[in-house]
Amino acid sequence: MQVGIDMGTLAGGQPAKLDIEELLATRLLVQGNSGSGKSHLLRRLLEQSAQWVQQVVIDPEGDFVTLSDKYGHLVVDGERTEAELAGIADRIRRHRVSCVLTLEGLEIEQQMRAAAAFLNGMFDADREFWYPVLVVVDEAQMFAPSMGGDVSEDARRMSLGAMTNLMCRGRKRGLAGVIATQRLAKLAKNVAAEASNFLMGRTFLDIDMARAADLLGMDRRQAEMFRDLKRGNFVALGPAMSRRPLPIVIGSVETSARSSSPKLMPLPEAPQDVEDLIFTPDPEELARPIVRRAPPQPRPTTDILAELSRAAPAASTPVATETRPGTLEMSPEEREERLSAVLAEILDDPQAAYRTDSVLYQEFLVRARMRRIGGPPMAMGEFRRRVAVVRSGVDAETASSDAWKTALSLAEGVSDDLQGVFLMMAKAAIRKEACPSDLRIARAYGTHSARRARRLLGYFEEQGLVVVHTDFSGKRIVAFPELEAETAPGSADAADDQPAPTDHFAAE
Repeated sequence: MQVGIDMGTLAGGQPAKLDIEELLATRLLVQGNSGSGKSHLLRRLLEQSAQWVQQVVIDPEGDFVTLSDKYGHLVVDGERTEAELAGIADRIRRHRVSCVLTLEGLEIEQQMRAAAAFLNGMFDADREFWYPVLVVVDEAQMFAPSMGGDVSEDARRMSLGAMTNLMCRGRKRGLAGVIATQRLAKLAKNVAAEASNFLMGRTFLDIDMARAADLLGMDRRQAEMFRDLKRGNFVALGPAMSRRPLPIVIGSVETSARSSSPKLMPLPEAPQDVEDLIFTPDPEELARPIVRRAPPQPRPTTDILAELSRAAPAASTPVATETRPGTLEMSPEEREERLSAVLAEILDDPQAAYRTDSVLYQEFLVRARMRRIGGPPMAMGEFRRRVAVVRSGVDAETASSDAWKTALSLAEGVSDDLQGVFLMMAKAAIRKEACPSDLRIARAYGTHSARRARRLLGYFEEQGLVVVHTDFSGKRIVAFPELEAETAPGSADAADDQPAPTDHFAAE
């Protein structure tokens, strides 16, 4: 069925039609500098096609959540675990629900991981649910960068792989990518090259104008025209719109973004006590915790440190007592004791709970070298397992029990970032301790968000690992069917007054 949606007007005043069925098969690339009207164009496309096709919007700034009021889009908060997002994406495809994945408030690396998990969840849906979906990705250069930036290599590859799947292999699965970017030069070429339809807006940099002209099949000398385009004016080309470049003025929209372009406003009259207002802190500011985020550490640095810590290769004539230069000769027991001491030093830092495993691992390797501990470095997987055990706060007596061994086995079924939370809850159940509060769970996960803590419990329950219920007074109880144990009743809203665990023993 051919459906032409109205995108605005052409130069002669005729309506500019876009064949939505053709668009699903050939994809779309929108380019324009900030303020050129890209978001307005995407909103017009979404509004006009909402009744014809399922829509999914990857929204880094939360601008498109207003679609839910008029068109019923489900708003999905990106502040979830990767497993949660993948599960939601799969159910989105099964039930054919339009949604907006809002990543507002997340740091860039978290946005990339969340978007990748959601896109992969849609991509991996069962064949029987491969219904057509219009997948709109705003600020696509963030999720498919042409080169590495300040994020880890692992996050970049994960996000770029998901975007490549969407644009290169998504068509057979019913996924039609619509990507918008401020800079063509910052967008990965293999992602941009898969689009057959183009809407090019105002652009100032020579390299971006040249690429836009090449994509539209225009002469390089005509590229200067992109500097003169007004806000909301685009040049269209592609089988879904026109076989030759045509100027289009995008029409009006019915919904509005929460953010808008800056407008001049007169300053208010200065109050008499302005110095007191500025220099006197509010009591709430003093109680607000100060979070010092560690700068993102690229993965290659960790690899280099691991390489430096690796034992020297064996010589042609092996010597039983040979050690790497600069390290101390020690027994396996002494080496294990020193490694445990290094791990204890790192995790005793109050801010360690809010640092990523890769940052902690890098610091662990550096301190191990400073203590001149020889031998092969501890693998990243083993390091994460030990950190999870330490953060659970388990004592030596509990760690030697059969119930704890079962808990460790169950923890292998959850992702690395959730094992610390799971083991902490399991320890509380085994020892019949009060159920940890939301803030305590959040700290174990490395966040200050109590809402995320509740989502983690919901995820564990969804996976069949725990059963959450309350007693008659409303206090929370978490039961572990596999352990035949449950926590004592505890208040979910209690303050996080429990100190960080300090019993850093070698849990094998």
